[in-house]
This record gives sequence, C-alpha cells and structure tokens, in this order.
Amino acid sequence: MNIPSNLKYTKTDEWFDPATGAMGLTDYAQGQLSDIVFVEIVTSVGEQTAPGKAIASVESVKAAAETYASASGKVVAVNEELSGNPEILNTDPYGKGWMVKVDGGENSALMDSGAYSKYCEERAH
Repeated sequence: MNIPSNLKYTKTDEWFDPATGAMGLTDYAQGQLSDIVFVEIVTSVGEQTAPGKAIASVESVKAAAETYASASGKVVAVNEELSGNPEILNTDPYGKGWMVKVDGGENSALMDSGAYSKYCEERAH
C-alpha cells in the first residue's frame, strides 16, 4: 500500500496535498474498490468545498462510492481526464488520479501518513 509522507489523509480514504491543493482517493481505497470503471466529478471550478462534501462518484466492478473533499477551499481545477480514463485511479491515485484542486485548502482533522497507515492496518484485521 502506497501512503506518501507529503500528503494528509481522511478516515474516509481521501488524500490532500497541502502544497498543491490537490485531493483524491487513496491507494488503499482504490485497492478496496478494485477495477474502477466510472468517475464523475460532481463539483465545479469556482465552487466552495468543505471537508465531507461530495466531490466525485466512483464506480468499480465491486461497488459504488462517493469521494469527499478532504479540505475546504475554492475549487480551482477539476481533473476532466478521469471521466474518460477512470482506470487512472487504479494505476496512479496520487499523481494523474487527482480529482480536484482547491485554493486555500484547510482541514485540521487530517492525519499524517503514519497515522493513516496505522488506521488502515487496524481496519485490515
């Protein structure tokens, strides 16, 4: 399981990059979902988002899930490539698999990589 140390994480398996404002679905989450076949970003550039607000719908061969904002801020970019290539979430969840980018992103409840790794391990048992 890939958990980059420069990112922050939610208990609902989303990540946030404080340096770029990007957010998306974690490697752990995409692994649980399996082969992702559909992604729809449900927020738009210019909208305000907040932790826990839905930003995307994701469907896999196993399940459907909502992806929630991991930080607050104004949406400044949406990854349009995901709708035509949802499998990017399986192959590159922290790179090309970002979902939205926000300006001024903030969420004091986010976990660092060590805490998130421990949280994932606890759920695996």
